[in-house]
Amino acid sequence: MLKSIRKFSNSIFAKIFLAIIAIPFIFWGMGPVFQGGKKNVIVEIGKEKISTQKFIDFVRFHSTNEKVLDKKLIEKLLSNFVGEKLIVLESENLNIRLSDISLSTVIRNEKIFKKENKFSRIEYEKFLVKNSQNAASFEANISKQVKKEQLFNFIGGGIIPSNFLVNITYDKINQKRNIQVINLNDVFKQKLKFSIDQIKSYFEQNKNTFKNIYKSVKFIQLNPKNLTGRDEYNDLFFQIVDEIDDLIVEGKNLNYILNKFNLDSATSTNFNKLGKNKNSKIINDFPNELIADVFNINEAEPTALIEHKDKYFIVEVTKIENIQKEISDETVKKEILSNLKKQTKRKLIAEIISKINKNNFKKDDFDKLSKDKNIVVKKIKLKNRNDDIILKKELIKQIYAYPEKKVIVVADINLSEIFLIYIDKIENVSIDKNHDDYKTYSHLSKIKIANSLYNTYDSYLRNKYKININYNALDNVKNYFR
Repeated sequence: MLKSIRKFSNSIFAKIFLAIIAIPFIFWGMGPVFQGGKKNVIVEIGKEKISTQKFIDFVRFHSTNEKVLDKKLIEKLLSNFVGEKLIVLESENLNIRLSDISLSTVIRNEKIFKKENKFSRIEYEKFLVKNSQNAASFEANISKQVKKEQLFNFIGGGIIPSNFLVNITYDKINQKRNIQVINLNDVFKQKLKFSIDQIKSYFEQNKNTFKNIYKSVKFIQLNPKNLTGRDEYNDLFFQIVDEIDDLIVEGKNLNYILNKFNLDSATSTNFNKLGKNKNSKIINDFPNELIADVFNINEAEPTALIEHKDKYFIVEVTKIENIQKEISDETVKKEILSNLKKQTKRKLIAEIISKINKNNFKKDDFDKLSKDKNIVVKKIKLKNRNDDIILKKELIKQIYAYPEKKVIVVADINLSEIFLIYIDKIENVSIDKNHDDYKTYSHLSKIKIANSLYNTYDSYLRNKYKININYNALDNVKNYFR
């Protein structure tokens, strides 16, 4: 059920319940080495022994094709796994319950299951099929999430932040900042020109990265007409789709499914990640929006059921080809130049940051750089942390992390925008209790206090439940997902 579990990890749980805080109870740390080396037990929490298989299922549930399951990620997942077990144990200890009637109310009030503002059984069934779930397991997970929310409310529901703390939160977001800005792209301009020899050298050293991956696929769209002989999406249609998904999970290929359900022959095509065939022409016989899904299909499981906007497709990857690109390809040259620029920028930025960290680059050096390179210093007044009229939000966030009279370097993730910043002046602000936004900032302050409280409660649970990790079993799990 690996594919089904992975698909369900992106389901409604990210939307149904409050994402007020990061999940607490996951910073309990690794306990002493578990003695005995039993491979079928991954961890002991108090008197409860939890099987290695349960943890493997948890890893599958919370991983996707895009993630590399390295050792650090598996250790992090183990931390989350134990954290969830602690929440379950504590909920049971506090006798937190959810009746069937309450569970039904939660599900029926969820917008995703409504049609014309009324609960739709068909929408509910469609959701279950899409996420490869049966009603029992889905509702059990909903119940667990609600109980978790109730536990959080039990711990931190009565917090009332003081006016002082509310103003700290308000000032952190709304304080004004006067900054001076040098565009480092203007400073680096002369050093970002590269010769043909440099381009050729980079290509030879990184030749394997310049390959076009083409996938040949066979596919068929599923609809009520070819599955049930009718035009409407009814229970029978979703039952058959669910059956097909189970067959795919069992390892059945596309031809088997076509024969079993008497479907028309599949369509064949090939394309790369850009949706182009080997002749560099854009394909039009396959939905462009599904191309990314095809490239996420695991080679070990070449057949997949893909859903997009209430349309269902069975797709089977029949061949994968890696075709070497040549340096004469304009897209290759463009990528090489982009990479060389990024490498050079990183080196130059690192040199400036190193000087700043060693206290060898101050305001005088800031002014000298501007004068030597003949670059005008731009003066900007930021109204608050969300003032992105001139600079990107990700750059503003970096600026607000530093104090007054400080020289810093800020850059976006692609290094397309890089600035040397001098934080000239910070104007602190406050908010009155009668202000319309006071409740909003009071709520934000409450969340911050709650996070601290949850971490304290985490320490309490760590002492209450003895946690022992079986590192031999953990190593086996790491090797299993290698």
